[in-house]
Amino acid sequence: MSFGSIFEAAGVRGYLHARRLGSSSWVGVGPDEPVVLASVVKVPLAYEFARQVAAGLLDPTDRVQASAADRLGGSGSAGFADDVSYSLRDAALLALSVSDNTAADLLFDRVGVANVRSLLAELGLSRTSVIGPPRELLRTIMEDTSAGVPLRALDPLRTSSTTPREMTALLAALWGDPGPGAQVLGWMSAQVSWHRLTAGFPPSVAVSAKTGTMPGIRNEIGVVTYPDEAAYAVAVFTVGGAETLRRPDIDRAIGDAARAAVDQLRS
Repeated sequence: MSFGSIFEAAGVRGYLHARRLGSSSWVGVGPDEPVVLASVVKVPLAYEFARQVAAGLLDPTDRVQASAADRLGGSGSAGFADDVSYSLRDAALLALSVSDNTAADLLFDRVGVANVRSLLAELGLSRTSVIGPPRELLRTIMEDTSAGVPLRALDPLRTSSTTPREMTALLAALWGDPGPGAQVLGWMSAQVSWHRLTAGFPPSVAVSAKTGTMPGIRNEIGVVTYPDEAAYAVAVFTVGGAETLRRPDIDRAIGDAARAAVDQLRS
């Protein structure tokens, strides 16, 4: 079954780009279509943070406090009942491992949205846009819900967005950077969500990945490394299934499509 038909069987529109790292080989479906970033935005955020640390601009041990005013709800400190403090380095880990929105907000405050945008421009990712931290996305959702209009947060032309091809380019930059890039991939390897990309590969294959989820939006990008050391950057974005956040069939389709794409590159 082709990766395109895998999406169709799950009842979603799927967009995918996969490339063998270190070569020009790639496969895809709709690789240049605009897609919603959702929490995948935390990957360039963490990369800019790691670069600033390497440049001596930030101390990774500096602490931030997640107070009631910062908590957006959700995983990690975003859903805590009480105030907590942690280092900037642990904020990056929380943002990538459990997709902690509050940790990402606090990290954006230190790193700077403008600096994340500058990083994207430096990498040539001209079709990737960042409107702001998670709290800004939540603000647009609340405003649009109150006004009874379509959510900007679900429209790639009006929110933080990218293309699958640009996300594999970002992953290639991480993979080719033995300093900050390797640090980010290490945080991504600690992600607790194994039900999308990771589910498509056997345990012998290492996966460093980051999900993104909103109503009707399910994404994941990651670097997949085989025991023979061949590595692949994969970006999968799906649209559909907005009736519930729990759609294990769509989650599995993301992993199956990623595996089919990598298998094609390995054949």
